[in-house]
Amino acid sequence: MSGRRWAAVAVMLVLLGATASAPLVRYVLPEIVAIAYEIQEREIVYSWGGGHAERPGPSKGTCLGYAGKIKPCPAARTRGLDCSGFTRWVYALAHGADVLGPGNTDDHLRRMRRVSSPLPGDLVYFGKNRKKTRHVGIYLGGGRMMNAPETGAVVRVDDIDRVKGFLGFYRY
Repeated sequence: MSGRRWAAVAVMLVLLGATASAPLVRYVLPEIVAIAYEIQEREIVYSWGGGHAERPGPSKGTCLGYAGKIKPCPAARTRGLDCSGFTRWVYALAHGADVLGPGNTDDHLRRMRRVSSPLPGDLVYFGKNRKKTRHVGIYLGGGRMMNAPETGAVVRVDDIDRVKGFLGFYRY
């Protein structure tokens, strides 16, 4: 782990008031935020379906179900991440295993529990309901999230209210 990541994790642990007896979540959530920022620095592009290969991480996407603004669909030739591919990769790196799996936002949400008091590192979901989600990001605190927002963009920080259809905050 880089010195910068350790520093970010240490700051988050202090902010969260973690102790030696604190639950694992207090240690994993700051790591998730630190990893998300490291990935953002790589300027990985959005690719519809990207990040859903056998192993987490950037991959070529798919044009199946694509309804983006950029035509023709660039996903099949673009190595990158979509929103759930991004959160899958970050969570896999933080947990040391592919805890969310290769599915989409609906599949990932089924592995989570809703929380009323979110902490940085929790996931924030958007959509019509729990069975029909359409976007996910990593909560950073202060109404902000890290996400892979859309074709033509890179992984970035956005205000949560930029996306319509807020469903809630969820924790693995």
